[in-house]
Amino acid sequence: MRSRVTLVLAITAVVLGGVLLVPTAYARLASDSGGGGGGGTSSVAAPAPTPPPPPTLAAGPVSVSFKGEFFSWALLDRKTGKISGSPNMTATSSTESMIKAWIVSDYLRQLGDKEPPAAMKEMARLAIVDSNDGAANKIHAAAGGSYKPSSSSVPDAVIQRAIKICGLTDTKRGNVKPYTGYWSFTRMSPRDAARVGDCIADGKAAGPKWTKWVLDQMSKVKGTTAAKDQRTSSGGGRWGIIDGLPKSITAQGPVSMKNGWTPIYGDGNWHVNCLAVTSKWSLAVMLRYPIRTGLDYGAKVCASVATQLVTPQPGAALKVPQQPVGKL
Repeated sequence: MRSRVTLVLAITAVVLGGVLLVPTAYARLASDSGGGGGGGTSSVAAPAPTPPPPPTLAAGPVSVSFKGEFFSWALLDRKTGKISGSPNMTATSSTESMIKAWIVSDYLRQLGDKEPPAAMKEMARLAIVDSNDGAANKIHAAAGGSYKPSSSSVPDAVIQRAIKICGLTDTKRGNVKPYTGYWSFTRMSPRDAARVGDCIADGKAAGPKWTKWVLDQMSKVKGTTAAKDQRTSSGGGRWGIIDGLPKSITAQGPVSMKNGWTPIYGDGNWHVNCLAVTSKWSLAVMLRYPIRTGLDYGAKVCASVATQLVTPQPGAALKVPQQPVGKL
């Protein structure tokens, strides 16, 4: 009797337990599958779009209504090493004061870890910041450069080292009388000028001790195109590419630059060159145009090239890729 009662109670407990468990399991299953007869699927929120990279300069079309003899530009992507530019970016023009950044770098690299005499360090600074010709002449001589009037197309030792160290392919000695042999009339292409900017920024030009110092001086270039800032053997050189860059780029870090300009070549033209380099790119623009047009004209052309290469362009609509809705 007791065993039969025990058996009946056990069966009753199993049945009751099953009745209680089934609704609970069903409810859990219904919850997991979305419930409510919705087809057994559930949407998930799309991930937030990845923010776009900050603006930079990148290869792109450039259109300038240029009135002059020579207009050429080149942009070097410092991450990939790729160079883009105008169809004539291998054509050459005189470097003028743009080459001073290399002359200073070449002198300092040869010192290695040694400090130059205080007077020479000041000459190096003035050659870049104030584009002082007398200071550049002293640094050029100290670096082993020489002026030898000649019809030869072989550059002096200082420029030869630029060709070798920076991998220049279009650079040669200027040979227009009476300027043959002067460092300022070295013939260089925008492609090579962009390479020089990269060579200075990556440390090959000035060496590990002096690279930061040179780039810092290049970021401190001062003076405008105004007559008050322009003198016979020095002058204001903070214009051109820097004026064409939006704050979204200049706020990312210093822009190092060195321009070159002169109206005394003897061909009736301004020779204007703009060089600027950052951690991401090196841009060079080189021009020759009638003197009567003025220095401001060249500065504005350089700025226009830089502005047109800004990527993405200011005000451009941001395209956000559509994310598919996931299903379980």
